[in-house]
Amino acid sequence: MELIVALSLIVFKVALLIAILLLLPLPLTWLERKIAGHMQQRMGPMRVGWHGLLQPVADGIKLLTKEDHIPADADRFLFKLAPLLALAPPFVVFVALPFGETISVLNAQVTLYASNLNVALLFVFAVIGLEVYGVIFGGWAANSKYAVLGSLRTCAQMISYEIPMGFAVVGVIMLAQSMSLVDIVRAQSDMWNIVYQPVGFFVFFVAGMAEAQRIPFDLAEAEGDLGAGFHTEYSGIRFAFFMVSEYVIMLLISVLAVILFFGGWNGALIPLPPLLWFALKVAFFVYVFMWLRFTLPRYRYDQLMAIGWKVLLPLSMANIIITGILLGATAAP
Repeated sequence: MELIVALSLIVFKVALLIAILLLLPLPLTWLERKIAGHMQQRMGPMRVGWHGLLQPVADGIKLLTKEDHIPADADRFLFKLAPLLALAPPFVVFVALPFGETISVLNAQVTLYASNLNVALLFVFAVIGLEVYGVIFGGWAANSKYAVLGSLRTCAQMISYEIPMGFAVVGVIMLAQSMSLVDIVRAQSDMWNIVYQPVGFFVFFVAGMAEAQRIPFDLAEAEGDLGAGFHTEYSGIRFAFFMVSEYVIMLLISVLAVILFFGGWNGALIPLPPLLWFALKVAFFVYVFMWLRFTLPRYRYDQLMAIGWKVLLPLSMANIIITGILLGATAAP
């Protein structure tokens, strides 16, 4: 009976997580348009609902009812499979992410995570790397020169920035002596890792923007010169899958930044519930993503690749070496 209850609880957590991730892009699109409007001294969405609150719903209905066009010469199987391959990995990763310790529900202790993997960080990077297959298949299957160019640029960008991103978190692992995300947060109960790993955080966050394909690293789409990149030929619900994937990855990078470098649900100064602390930190990083999108210009492709290989990778390697030296000096008798 206890096994059935435990399995039912896990299924409920996963279902709730999927529902939240599917619905979250609706308020995020509205918020992003409002932020863009106020930064550009205009109102943003105002017509559909109060202050445009129903605009995301109208956009969702439009995408659901739009013609689902598939190019005549496309590989139909891969064309249909690509959006699912792009959408699935970010959703799977959230199963391993903790949002708090435990809460009491009807006199029962419920953990705020679906699973506490002892190699959770390795699992996150392994799964999120699979998203590149959706991009490659989407561009190649469309049989369009613009889509192929977009997928090639996206593939090179994602692979190039995954390497420094992976190295950037090695310092965090060295400090916590664990790859469990729960243990990493617990290790920050006295001091957040941002104090010890500012360089690691800088590399991680910049690489995270590139992984999320957000401006100034949106060479994957580059509407001005590629039409829309790898998803040029997509429309309707399949196009919506790619858009949802982008927002989920943005949220994923924000959650990881909070867990790895900003203490997770550990608070500071102001006594707030741990889950609220966590939500406020994540919301801040989501805002930073949106803020930077409407502030910075897009890099040229050669500049983008140079930043990844010539700046971020050496910085991440230097951070590992310096962290190891400092830890060795601290541990020495």
